Amino acid sequence: MIPQFDANRPRRSVLYMPGANARALEKARTLDADALILDLEDAVAPDAKELARTQVADAVKAGGYGPREVIVRVNGLDTPWGADDLAAMKGIGAAGVLIPKVNAPGDLDAAAKLLADEPLWAMMETPAAMFTARDIAHHPRLCVMVMGTNDLVKELKAARVPGRGPLVTGLQLSLFAAREAGLVAIDGVFNGIKDEDGFRAECAQGRDFGFDGKTLIHPSQIAPCNAVFAPAAEAVAEARAIIAAFDTPEAKGKGVITVDGKMVELLHADEARRLVAVSDAIAAREAQA
Repeated sequence: MIPQFDANRPRRSVLYMPGANARALEKARTLDADALILDLEDAVAPDAKELARTQVADAVKAGGYGPREVIVRVNGLDTPWGADDLAAMKGIGAAGVLIPKVNAPGDLDAAAKLLADEPLWAMMETPAAMFTARDIAHHPRLCVMVMGTNDLVKELKAARVPGRGPLVTGLQLSLFAAREAGLVAIDGVFNGIKDEDGFRAECAQGRDFGFDGKTLIHPSQIAPCNAVFAPAAEAVAEARAIIAAFDTPEAKGKGVITVDGKMVELLHADEARRLVAVSDAIAAREAQA
């Protein structure tokens, strides 16, 4: 059965798990990540590619991941493993297939031909992708854009610095494209597993930019990531007050009202409804854990 894509489900924490590590695939069933990317690409050595493909396919078919969204990152079609990866993922129940190094919509076309109706996710990790981000985002099978910040840094010959100054343009171009097309956008990884302060700061930056969540490389990053990307209780309470105020008979037909001494417009009501929907979805996700 091919899963339908739900754009509104929480994707605060999206954890990469190495497909060649059977223990990791099993452990992933107990972690608090909103989504899991079972990886056949960067996390797998060449001599373990076939083993990883078999293990990941078996894991997806077996299920047991509860409310966690399960995505598979395949190898590119320009590698010896890409076509077989896609064929093995066809129709087995993955919530999405993540295509690496997407440079143009044609890369997604080629992948889609080897799959069933699985939602496509695209790694945005090359300079070419930054220039074609809008065209990529409007591909009919694409649902999520994922930033590949490590590869972008490498391709740009840029420095890895706090604040990610060299990457800001690429992050925003991809995010603009995703939002115009109505897609989900996930920020890139943070490599400093022991640097929780740095990690929290980068999560906050991604959240403030507008990303829906962040890709992770270690289970220890899940809890702080979930905390940063979850709406604050005070913000949710304020949003509920705005919604309630606009829903009163007195506010009917008005574009601007006063709530707790602040002027509030209809656009703020729209933002409030989105925030409350996110908060409610997170609460429902945590109730299923």
